Amino acid sequence: MKRRLFLKGATLLASSLVVTPNILFGSTNTNRFGITSKPRIFSVENNFNLESNDKVAKLWIPLPLESDYQHVMKLSYDGDFTEAYISNDNPYGTKVLYATWAKGTKSRKLSLKFDIIMSERSVNLALATNSTNYPKDVAKFLEGTTHTPVSKLIGDFAKDITKDAKTQLEKAQAIFDWTVSHMYRDEAVIGCGVGDATAIIEEKLFGGKCTDVSSIFVALLRNSGIPAREVFGIRAGASKISKSCGKSDEKGFAKITGGQHCRAEFYIDGIGWVPADPADVTKVMKQEKRDINDKKIQDLKKYFFGNWEMNWVAFNYARDFILNPKPTQYPLNMLGYPYAELDDEVVDYYDASTFKYSYTSQERL
Repeated sequence: MKRRLFLKGATLLASSLVVTPNILFGSTNTNRFGITSKPRIFSVENNFNLESNDKVAKLWIPLPLESDYQHVMKLSYDGDFTEAYISNDNPYGTKVLYATWAKGTKSRKLSLKFDIIMSERSVNLALATNSTNYPKDVAKFLEGTTHTPVSKLIGDFAKDITKDAKTQLEKAQAIFDWTVSHMYRDEAVIGCGVGDATAIIEEKLFGGKCTDVSSIFVALLRNSGIPAREVFGIRAGASKISKSCGKSDEKGFAKITGGQHCRAEFYIDGIGWVPADPADVTKVMKQEKRDINDKKIQDLKKYFFGNWEMNWVAFNYARDFILNPKPTQYPLNMLGYPYAELDDEVVDYYDASTFKYSYTSQERL
């Protein structure tokens, strides 16, 4: 059900959403990397102090999604905005907090806070069947987008990778193996990368960051007839796997501005949505200076095909879509970062210091 909440006024106004879900947390892991099925709770704070000028300011903030692996326990926001409300009125049902400030407002502050509980996400790959009779809400993730198209170029590329695979799961495994073996992390790429699968394959430049790696994985899967999607979010705290995958101080506090991270998942009948993270395999390889044959990388490669370590908050699956209210820049490539406009000028969301926003997280230890 779509929920819209309107706030008006120049004083500090607040809205709270409190949800108590009926979710069972747990996993089938065997303490890999020291990860356990014990739920983790994070209190995340997202603060904004936008530039004051004679332009109308508009701000869209991605909010956490509700799922069987993470649950928003409490969410609130306040600030000196002219108007603010929460909506999911867009093609992907992506939940956003939208706020505006009138021309000439002297202060443009907003604070968003939420508490979220999550547990390691693991699936049983042995439950896979080879059926391709997908539900309607799943089948839409077979369709191409501008950055992850279904095309002859990518289809032929995927067909060569999966030529020896006999089942849908074997195809997905072959594509995952190819992705972590051929894609590499390029630290020179800004932010999470653009994720243009066609350009990467045409130019045979297999470097990038998490959106690039995940987009190649998703595009190859869709072109092989397997529903797949990128999942955009942000790292919230310390990782058991590597500091490359998230860190905090000894009290569980973390400055997570710039910690946006794109994962992926694909759909296999009998299992449902399968979590995967080829990008973090490439990141650990790069930042820990290991190669693909290193034992830790081989273990990580097995782990991230069917599992997610949940020190990361998922936001949405949105790709090449139009936000509502309709912004100047559309369609938007993805919404892993806050997005803002000053009149018709788009604010650089990769540059948090210029945009003037920050994220912090406190884990309840």
